[in-house]
Amino acid sequence: MSGKSSGSDLISRLDRIPVWPFGSMVLWVIGIGYLVSFYDITNVAFGLPNIVKSLHIAASAAAIPITASLLGYILGAYLNSTYADLKGRRAAIITATMLFSVGSLATAFSFNVGWLIAWRFVTGMGIGAEIAAISAYIGEMSPAPVRGRFTGWANVFSFSGLAVVPFVALGLVPHFSWGWRGLFVVGALGGLTLIWAVRIPESPRWLIARGRLDEARAVVQAGEVRAEKKLGSRLPTPRALPDERHDALFPTSALFRPPYIGRWVLLLLIWLFIYLSDYAWLGLAPTLLVDRGYTITSSIVFLLATGVGYPIGALLSAWLGDRFERKYSILVGILVYAAGLLAFGVIPSATTIYVAGFILSVALVFFFPLLYALTAESFPTQARATGVAMTDGIGHIGGALAPILTLTIYTAFGHAGFTMAFMYMTVTALVGAALLPFGVAATRKSLEVVHSEGAEVVWQKA
Repeated sequence: MSGKSSGSDLISRLDRIPVWPFGSMVLWVIGIGYLVSFYDITNVAFGLPNIVKSLHIAASAAAIPITASLLGYILGAYLNSTYADLKGRRAAIITATMLFSVGSLATAFSFNVGWLIAWRFVTGMGIGAEIAAISAYIGEMSPAPVRGRFTGWANVFSFSGLAVVPFVALGLVPHFSWGWRGLFVVGALGGLTLIWAVRIPESPRWLIARGRLDEARAVVQAGEVRAEKKLGSRLPTPRALPDERHDALFPTSALFRPPYIGRWVLLLLIWLFIYLSDYAWLGLAPTLLVDRGYTITSSIVFLLATGVGYPIGALLSAWLGDRFERKYSILVGILVYAAGLLAFGVIPSATTIYVAGFILSVALVFFFPLLYALTAESFPTQARATGVAMTDGIGHIGGALAPILTLTIYTAFGHAGFTMAFMYMTVTALVGAALLPFGVAATRKSLEVVHSEGAEVVWQKA
């Protein structure tokens, strides 16, 4: 393990490891960063009914803070992902954590709607930057046989963040005039991970792409030593892998060439339609239930109970992530999620809300980690983080439009508005599902193999 090695040799050594080779601290840092960023995505929805009263926001403008956050997500994801591809995954994770921590703390001290919107935009920038950077990082650090599993484990933290929000909201929002501010202060606590984030290893794939082979070799060797101690045996012989070509291109421009242009357009459409559905559910469910006649307390209790499904879905994703071809597992998850939305909207009794809400929550968090993994797998190392931003990030245009479209539909259909709003969520999710079979097959394959297969297809067609 001490001799000189090429980039492909190093990656073949990494991808033969059947366990997580980089220590629990790395998983904790990215896990907590994920948890708090996902917490910050939805906390505004639970505080929104009281924010509207406290800051005297017109009902017609109630969705603007959510939209501002999502527009910030798009910009932050792209800018920081370009930074991640040029300067490193670790630096991008640190920058993102600083952005959403400062933004969330400043939001807590909002004194008018303008301040609220501005700092939700900054928070959104940090959230988008964090998710794109971590998606690229976890995909590159995980050995091929367990990439889906550890993407799933990281997302156990992220979607636990969604599950935590109703508990915090229930303890604060109904009981204190400042309760909604407390929601955002909790979100700022993610900044504490900066103490450890500076110590996580850089992605060896990124180091190889930048020609820093000695540093990449040190990271891989440390992982091999740790894995052999964990296994109590020698690692298997590495399998030969193709070299990944690293062109001296600006990250975005690398995506505008075959086969990546087709991949990012397809994934962009998938994310767009999923977010048209998902953010309507995550952003407006409490408000829709309150308008339906439930109290703010009972609506939070409903969503608290259904949110128990979030960590369960993430655990299922970690367990099944590498057992089946990812794109088809995602497809099944979206179909179950859509069925839950449909039941929620058509039969909105308390029992249905609990049962259907729990089922759709499990399904939502089952397919989301796998979709993040599939997205990161679809792009080359030199533009992987940017590829995530150009798909998941820009796809948040759907998230930004979702609350506006949902409230428009809800208002336009009068007494049938509640049902039609959930019909809208169902149909948009199904459109995203219909596109999945056209994605890449990357489960249990080295990222370099996925890259070379795409290049071979382009060469054969040329």
